[in-house]
Amino acid sequence: MAMAKFQTCLSIFFVTFLFTSLVSATFYQNISPDQLRSREKLTHLRFYFHELITNEKPSLIIIDPPKVMSNSPLPFGSMVVIEDPLTIGPDVESKRIGKAQGFYLSATQRAGLDLEIVMGMTLTFFEGEFNGSTLCVLGRNEIINPVREMPIIGGTGAFRFARGFVLARSVKVDYHKGDATVEYNIYVYHYPSTTSSSHHHFNEGLHFMSDPILNKI
Repeated sequence: MAMAKFQTCLSIFFVTFLFTSLVSATFYQNISPDQLRSREKLTHLRFYFHELITNEKPSLIIIDPPKVMSNSPLPFGSMVVIEDPLTIGPDVESKRIGKAQGFYLSATQRAGLDLEIVMGMTLTFFEGEFNGSTLCVLGRNEIINPVREMPIIGGTGAFRFARGFVLARSVKVDYHKGDATVEYNIYVYHYPSTTSSSHHHFNEGLHFMSDPILNKI
């Protein structure tokens, strides 16, 4: 009887040890950056972001009405969901190369046109080398400023391990109707996917480019 109990305890101990070893062995793995098979590089992207409110099919909607009365076009607490087109030129009818999908929140209690929003969005590209790749943006956007800076916090595809920043410059804004065109200049470090080529352009000219000056930083 004692021998049987000993063998049972030994079996339980062995199974527990084996399970624990397997879990600890497969839970994580350290990977050398050399295994990425590619050096990190810096890419400059320039395109135009359009918010279309007065269209038959608006590119944004307010999903959470503000809880306070205000003369601001976007009162404190407003929540907006967007699907805005990205184009190669400032004209909304120019070649479409992607879309911005996400949300923003009105984050200031000041009234008037002095808008401050917090934006979270994914920029999805479907043209040229970056077809199918994405960049993620999350940050504060004080719209009244001529140029605003927001961080790039990640990406997929050709923008794996992305980090960098966006410089957003308003080209045309109707603060009362809501329509806007914004130039986006993005500087992003990333490890390109093994399927991407060495060229940084759309089909209609060199608009995605390596920046030789910033490469020296």
